[in-house]
Amino acid sequence: MRRIFNISIIVISILMLNISTSKAQYVLKEADIQFDLYNYEKAVILYTEAYQKKKTLKATERLAESYRLMQDYKQAESWYALLISTEGAKPEAHRWHAEMLKNNSKYSEAKVQYAKYATQAKNLTPAQFNQVDVWQKSCDSAVKWMRNPNTIAIKNEKSLNSAQSDWAAVNYNGNVVFTSDRSNIGELNVRTDKPFLKFDTGKKPDKKIYGWTGNEYLKIYQKDKSIDSISLFPINAHTDYHVGATSFSKNGNEVFFTLTKIPSKVEKLKNAPSTINIEIYSSKMENGKWSEPIPFRYNKAQEWSVGDPYLSIDGTTLFFVSNKPGGLGGTDIYYCKRSSGGNWGEAIALSAANTAGNERSPMKDDENFYFSTDGSISMGGLDIFKAKITDRGVLTNIENMGYPLNSAQDDFAFNILDKTKGYFASNREGGIGSDDIYTFIEQLKLKFRLEGQVFNKETNFPLANAVVTLKHVNGTPIKTTTDENGRYKFNLEENTDYNVLAEKTEFRTANEDITTKGLNESKVIKQDLYLAQIVIGKEIRIENIYYDFDKSNIRPDASKELDKIVTVMKENPTIWIVLGSHTDSRGKDQYNQWLSQSRANSAVQYIIDRGVDKSRITAKGYGENKHVNECENGVKCSEEAHQLNRRTEFTIVKQ
Repeated sequence: MRRIFNISIIVISILMLNISTSKAQYVLKEADIQFDLYNYEKAVILYTEAYQKKKTLKATERLAESYRLMQDYKQAESWYALLISTEGAKPEAHRWHAEMLKNNSKYSEAKVQYAKYATQAKNLTPAQFNQVDVWQKSCDSAVKWMRNPNTIAIKNEKSLNSAQSDWAAVNYNGNVVFTSDRSNIGELNVRTDKPFLKFDTGKKPDKKIYGWTGNEYLKIYQKDKSIDSISLFPINAHTDYHVGATSFSKNGNEVFFTLTKIPSKVEKLKNAPSTINIEIYSSKMENGKWSEPIPFRYNKAQEWSVGDPYLSIDGTTLFFVSNKPGGLGGTDIYYCKRSSGGNWGEAIALSAANTAGNERSPMKDDENFYFSTDGSISMGGLDIFKAKITDRGVLTNIENMGYPLNSAQDDFAFNILDKTKGYFASNREGGIGSDDIYTFIEQLKLKFRLEGQVFNKETNFPLANAVVTLKHVNGTPIKTTTDENGRYKFNLEENTDYNVLAEKTEFRTANEDITTKGLNESKVIKQDLYLAQIVIGKEIRIENIYYDFDKSNIRPDASKELDKIVTVMKENPTIWIVLGSHTDSRGKDQYNQWLSQSRANSAVQYIIDRGVDKSRITAKGYGENKHVNECENGVKCSEEAHQLNRRTEFTIVKQ
């Protein structure tokens, strides 16, 4: 009977495994559908579910890609780190891991991954090897710029920004006009009878939500200076989809902008979604209203994109970006001249600016030409550059505008207001939404300095190349990296509260509060930071998490300790943990197993209720199997001794 019973257990286990595998494959298939339709937020949920059922190469790879395309660089870095250690991963995983490290300001680690990509990738062309060299040099330059920042103050324009993407701010008749995918503030002639710009024929996606971001479609907004309110800009673009990135003529009577519009006939591709690209349109002010939009000469929505229009001050030249054939790669910058009759001439590539990467956001004032690119030596993503430009479109003296105007993320949509200040957009860390609108202004001379070192908490050895971030309530975070001795430094403003935070791969973050309030003379403030190393699978005791006998509710003293776990999880958003609960030996073993699971569930629910995603934390009850003292079954112990066994621990299982 015992043998038959054991065989039955084996058969049941195999059946359960097959069911689990089958379900994981079904979830993967559903995730793939969402991924192919650019619905990355939905895809992430499904791929995470599939990964937790079975840790496959496919699920790991797609989670890394989805987070990268959603521009969640911390999560993407974590998943690419898992991917490169997974058997069967492609060499490109090292390249993208490097990109994510660079976007998180971990430049020394990024250089290592770029080198591994160049070594493992086969048949790289000379141009591709040259690009790897550019990426590695970018890492060196970024560290130099961060340790020697320009005297520019960066301000997040919170009155313009939302929890979504806000960018392309320009002044128009004293108001600010910008682009956003926030929830619409009053609809203008919205139609809902058309499918998405990338869609499966026969299937219509959500009519309000752009699947790539999970937000609404881009629209043009304006902030009225007189009543300090935000509303939709009063132009009817005749599309349900994206509209944005405006450029106005000097007199304000003509505007150029981009949009997506579904053509009357959509080319259907076999076994692939259809793709509609962005186009440029223009409109003129006539009798107090904007005229019907006029398509630009180079629009070809089913073959290439044209966007980011910028009309020169004299109105004779239109700069724009496009990925049309004949370019160097990605989107390139072009310009064309307008004839006296109003027709646009030939599109000419701005060759000195264009690279194998992506160029964006051209802009010209009386003295300089500005643009963004991710194909030159930069800090990460798109960086803002400036140059001199001749009447014949020749660029000279091209230079990266440095830190903190540029960051490890995308910096673009630069629009100078005068020689000392202007607008730009960035998805840098510390913003309100994915892309935010910022202003910059020449900074006043500073009186205070913060200096310190970052150490390994266990060994007290200094940590080189740790990323240190300085934050204050009403400003934009700035970053630097520690030198070979773990040292860092920042300039500080007067009468300001700050938080300084240090982070490094394979370590938990650490932070401290500092202030310059009450300081009446110049001073150097010292603050060292100590990082605890992450050890996968090591149990970490949560002090003072005790339970009343035979109870699973969270006591007030325990809630204070669990709040610390909440903080750890929020400050380290990529880690996953198993939270384990233990009972003392009193009572039946089976009951204690149930009780410990109940206690673990209570602790996990407490943490989830405070904003930690449930996919990142698992409850595990161990019953009375792991005592910390001699109080086992049949041993008489004091209440205090028994309480030591009624404890909670957490184990990091993914960093």
